[in-house]
Amino acid sequence: MKSNKDNLIVVKSTEFAVDVVRFCDWLRKERKEWVISEQLLKSGTSIGANIREGIRGQSSSDFYSKFNISLKEASETDYWLELLHKSGYLDNALYEELKNKCEELIRILTSIVKHKDHRN
Repeated sequence: MKSNKDNLIVVKSTEFAVDVVRFCDWLRKERKEWVISEQLLKSGTSIGANIREGIRGQSSSDFYSKFNISLKEASETDYWLELLHKSGYLDNALYEELKNKCEELIRILTSIVKHKDHRN
């Protein structure tokens, strides 16, 4: 098994989580926005947490269950980013950067989850 530092989905989800944490910190300090930032913080950091749990899963079913949860969390995160952008809390440049990273995670997770469907 690859180490976490060599695992693409682990690296990308961790980098994305750090971006989300920093953005939410700014959002709270500078814009005094607490409600949506809390939702974004939870879903955006949950992606990587569930990936880590899945990698250490007790079974193949456990692995795919956690990766499915990660995919759902990534989709939720995409929604919160869109809402923050449309409500004026997130400028175009940062929105595109975060959205692109989130969509990349969604593509990777979708590919991993679909792989299970082909194995059965």
